[in-house]
Amino acid sequence: MKQLRLKVLAGLFIAAGILSWGAARLWDSVGTLPSVPLAAPIVLAAIAAVLTATALSLRARLRAQRERRPGAKGVEPLMAARAVVFGQASALVAALVAGMYAGTGVFLLASLDVPARRDQALYAGLSVLAAIGVIAAALFLEHVCKLPDDEDDTPGPAPAA
Repeated sequence: MKQLRLKVLAGLFIAAGILSWGAARLWDSVGTLPSVPLAAPIVLAAIAAVLTATALSLRARLRAQRERRPGAKGVEPLMAARAVVFGQASALVAALVAGMYAGTGVFLLASLDVPARRDQALYAGLSVLAAIGVIAAALFLEHVCKLPDDEDDTPGPAPAA
């Protein structure tokens, strides 16, 4: 499984932001711009909380397993892999969503004197912050589930007998 790369996440964020800003300008010139839902930052924050809770739980279980504590509940490799895949997928979607709301929020900054637009800009900004929280939680989860490097398996000169 490949690690998430910040360059990929940043590229998705920037591309989605530019496209969203352009679409918001076009949509506003043709008709009424769709509103940013109030539930967007709430749902993203909930996903970030689930990812963080999963990472903390797995970290505690892996630590107990490494320290060979009596009664320690082990971590199944497939469960850890599923958690990492969930985190990576969440981070990729969060980068797209953050870019989308950032582009819309930048467009809305031009009309903060209208109360409805000011609220929409606030919701968009909170959504971007919550999406960044999802990305941070996903990276933390990926770090927790990363296998330690095996020093015995590294190729190199054999020790002299």
